Amino acid sequence: MAMANTSPLARRLPLVGGYIRLMDGVSRGAAYVACALFLAGVGAICHMVFVRYALGMSTSWQTEFTIFSVTGAMLMGSAYVLMTGGHVAITLLPDLVGGLGRKLMLLLGSLVGLVFCAALAYGSWVYVAEAWHGQWTTGTVWNPPLWPALLPVALGATLLTLQYVAELLRGEEN
Repeated sequence: MAMANTSPLARRLPLVGGYIRLMDGVSRGAAYVACALFLAGVGAICHMVFVRYALGMSTSWQTEFTIFSVTGAMLMGSAYVLMTGGHVAITLLPDLVGGLGRKLMLLLGSLVGLVFCAALAYGSWVYVAEAWHGQWTTGTVWNPPLWPALLPVALGATLLTLQYVAELLRGEEN
């Protein structure tokens, strides 16, 4: 579902419209965080290349940091991508059916996506809590605590779940 200005439900219920606007704003903010995380990963790779090849020194943290930051960027930006309709969608069958059948198929797909993202969010927060309380580390040469790397996964999955709710409330404007 692509972002629309107002939905019939939001026009009738101001609280729904407020929730949609709030989530759209939060998703835009998370997209900026995603950009920063991605740029940090690119910076770490550039640093690694410079240290390795220009200075002839070994590196220890850059690859792991890049994996965590780029993965975090992907998940932190996912709510914005959903809001703007940028997710990959194969709508061949709904488009062939058309009408009410199309709307029901798209609604079912959105509900399945919502349930999946809610389960992912729940599991991610459990994983972050276990990493925090267990003082887990990555077990690598750099060996940082694991919970900061998992936090964007949990936040991103949560934001994606909440944005799915906003998209369902927004409805389809076609």
